[in-house]
Parts: sequence; structure tokens; C-alpha cells
Amino acid sequence: MIEVEHLTKNYGLVTAIRDVSFSVAAGQIVGFLGPNGAGKSTAMRILACFMPASSGTARVAGHDVFRESMEVRRRIGYLPESVPLYTDMRVAPYLDFVAEVKGVPRAERRRKVADVMDRCLVTEVQNRLIGKLSKGYRQRVGLAQAIVSDPEVLILDEPTIGLDPKQITEIRSLIKALAGQHTVILSTHILPEVSILCDAVIIINKGAIVAQGPIEALVEQFFPTARVEVEIVGPPPAVRDRIRAIPGVLSVQDQAGTNGDGRYVVEAARGRDVRAEIFQLAAQQRWDLLELKRVGMTLEEVFIRIVAGEEAAAGEAGENPRS
Repeated sequence: MIEVEHLTKNYGLVTAIRDVSFSVAAGQIVGFLGPNGAGKSTAMRILACFMPASSGTARVAGHDVFRESMEVRRRIGYLPESVPLYTDMRVAPYLDFVAEVKGVPRAERRRKVADVMDRCLVTEVQNRLIGKLSKGYRQRVGLAQAIVSDPEVLILDEPTIGLDPKQITEIRSLIKALAGQHTVILSTHILPEVSILCDAVIIINKGAIVAQGPIEALVEQFFPTARVEVEIVGPPPAVRDRIRAIPGVLSVQDQAGTNGDGRYVVEAARGRDVRAEIFQLAAQQRWDLLELKRVGMTLEEVFIRIVAGEEAAAGEAGENPRS
């Protein structure tokens, strides 16, 4: 549904994105992640036909974003980070106007506008001026205009920014419900949100794709270990030494922020479950075992490891330039 190959965008001497390639299958929700200034918004604007690329190709719903931009625009809904709403219009007339611009037939417009207002939770403010709405309501109106034409592809840049926790939950549920019928690519800084919503992620740093794929596959790629958290009442040096002696255990560390109060993170080879042996060890040593659980690696940890690795590699290259 979305195919990007060797996309590059230059602003004078500055390269915003370089040689970016990825694809998104029909019906998928894919998270587009990266630090500030990594090139996320630039790539999304190119896909939305908001700006041209310097080189490379991109196709959305089978149409080239450069040569067939009008066909692409008919098939996408776009929510930029700063939503460009007409603040002097009221909500319902604005959405009706957007539906007309996007080619929704007159006979269907009233129903579609009513439907998206209900789905985006703005029905109660449909007669208010957009300029008088709170930031959260304006964000929801922006999402409503993106989906009012029932597009094949949705491009969402920070879709939950400015919303309160209840609104975030409701909009996440709406986006999740779009999967299957719509292809969604979304950018956000809220990494747990990506884990909840997305089938796969694309991570961009300094204008280049540094990792992409299903979240579970990336976790296995960058964290090839299994992790267990344990709380044991016993002499810390002895606890650490005895657990380290269990076959397959790679490391035993005090849990972050616990100051050696008996909570440990144990890493073992992937596929190696050492919980039974830790339990037996505690029983043999007559240590009180208060907690023992497996812990999955998070997308946030993957993201930090990838970006930190890129930064470290860049620093080493700067210190040791090739001759």
C-alpha cells in the first residue's frame, strides 16, 4: 500500500532524509519513530504530497506521489503535527467543507460528517467556532477531517498530542479500529502508544532508517537475552554470586533505583528460563523469595539502544576518521 525507495530530501546543503526505503502492507498500522529532527515529518510530508523529494520514489495505493499527486491525495487522510484548521469556521460546517473538497458525494456527506464527529468525540461541539476550542478538541477535529472521506491510507503525525488521558485512550481505540480497513502510518514520541497500536515500526535517526520490522522481531534482534526480576532477602554478595553460578545466567544486576535492597535483574540466554533454579536456590539457602517474574523488553529500550548505538558509532567515527 505504501512503497518508498531511496527517498532523499535536501534543504540546500542540509540533508533531512537520505536513501530512505520501506514498505507498509495494506491494513497495517506502522509506527514511524525517531528523535526530534530525525526526518520523520519530512518523510510524512512527502508521502502526503505536501512537498517533493530531491530523489527517490514513493507510491501510495499504487500511485506515484510525484507524477500522480492528485490521485494520491484522493486516497489519503493526513493529520500533520500542527493541525491547519480554519479557526473562523464551526466544526460541522468545516468537516462538511472538507468532505466536499475530498469528493464525498453530496448524498453521503451529512452521514459521513455525523459519523466522524461521533467517532472523534466532537459531536457536542459541532456548532462551536474551531478557534474557540481547546487544543484537545482541535486535535480531534483534525483527526476527523483526516478520516471523513474514508481514505485508504492515513498519515498521522502525533495524533494524540494535547489530549488528556481519557481522550488519548479513546483516540487510540479509534485508531486501532481502523486497522484492516485502512493502512495507517503514525509518528509519535509516546513509545508505549506504538506498542499498543502498531503491527511494526520504522526507526529513523539522522535522516536514515536504522531499524524496521515487527516489534517482537526487533526486541529479539537487539536484546538476545531473557530477563527475570527477583526479590530475595539474603546477603547481596552471596545472592548475586550464587545466581551467577546458575548455568545460562549472563548477568545479575541490582535493579535500577533500588540501592541494593534485594531486588535484582537477571539476564540469561534467550530461551533459557532460570526461574525454577532461582526458586530452588532460595529454598536451599533459606532465603525469603518475595518476588520472581519474567520481564519482557520494551520498545522504549529497543529505541534507546538503537539510537544510543548510532550516536556512539558516530562519535567513534569522528574521533577516528578513516585515512
